[in-house]
Amino acid sequence: MQKRLILLFLLAFPLILAACADNSSREAQNVETIDRDKTTVQQEEDGGNTKEEKQKQKPEYENMYPLTGEPTNEDVNHRIVAVMVNNHSFAQPQTGLTKADMVYEVLAEGQITRFVAFYHSDMPEVVGPVRSARKYYINIAEGYNALYLYHGAATYIENQLKQGWIDRLNGMYYDNNGTLFKRDNSRKPPHNSYLQMDGVYKTAESKGIEVETDHKPLPFLNTQEVEGLSGETATDVKITYSTTPQETVTYRYDQATKKYERYSDGDKTVDRETNEPMTVDNVFIVETGHKIIDNVGRRAVDLDTGGNGYLLQRGKMQEVQWKNVNGRILPYKDGKKLGFVPGKTWVNIVPESPGIQQSVNMSAQ
Repeated sequence: MQKRLILLFLLAFPLILAACADNSSREAQNVETIDRDKTTVQQEEDGGNTKEEKQKQKPEYENMYPLTGEPTNEDVNHRIVAVMVNNHSFAQPQTGLTKADMVYEVLAEGQITRFVAFYHSDMPEVVGPVRSARKYYINIAEGYNALYLYHGAATYIENQLKQGWIDRLNGMYYDNNGTLFKRDNSRKPPHNSYLQMDGVYKTAESKGIEVETDHKPLPFLNTQEVEGLSGETATDVKITYSTTPQETVTYRYDQATKKYERYSDGDKTVDRETNEPMTVDNVFIVETGHKIIDNVGRRAVDLDTGGNGYLLQRGKMQEVQWKNVNGRILPYKDGKKLGFVPGKTWVNIVPESPGIQQSVNMSAQ
């Protein structure tokens, strides 16, 4: 009897092992299915992304420069620096102008324009020649909460500035000190005072001026909007500020770079030190009221009322309206604010008499 039981056990043992193995396999499959289901649910909750995919979707850049709309991993809370740059023929070519994120060009005395150049994403070592302040340039700088750099001002303007109108540094008090301003003896005054950019924040801090702040960026187009830009073809644009003497500005569109190159009285605008050309992604031309206010030819310029303008981007021109929004001159069309192409911007302000249609000529080349 005992032998028979042993024999039966030996015959049944393989069947028991097979059943156990099959059961273990089913349990493993069930665990795997549960794990897969958990993963699927988690992916659905995460928008269908695995951990690796989520890491890939993290922004490549942490910040954006407020005046150019270009991405960066650098800190962007340093103060914007606005510099009064001389545009007299004796001051050309300028130094550091091609590095400006944004430039406003407006008539100063007579028929000669002057620039207020804004620096933030790219700080050149030297900028200049630097010239004196004007009220409307200060108003423009205010709109960007900029640290305003200039060399000299009319007495009544300087008295107002001393009342805390805008954070500023006047080169008249740092003339040729070697830290903030230096004179270039190869040129004659007042066309030879150059700002030393390394000294700006140091000098400002020594005067108790804040050198860091939060910025509100300009409105910018996304990639799809840039590719969809339309308008009248405008690849050669000439602005006439004066015919006697001749004061003209020309922008020529380069299809290869998708930027406009700037010319002054027919000569390409280049950097004095590097010969780098001035190229911009946006040209914004606006007309407004100008009024002579003294016998020297100084002007008052209306930056508040708004009016007509042209916006040039990617070889196309749109007729727009301009509005002053918190001190910034911005383009609108059909009541909607327009965006800038990421990159550099040049704003030309022209008198409403003779007006933008008479002052600006466009052609396609």
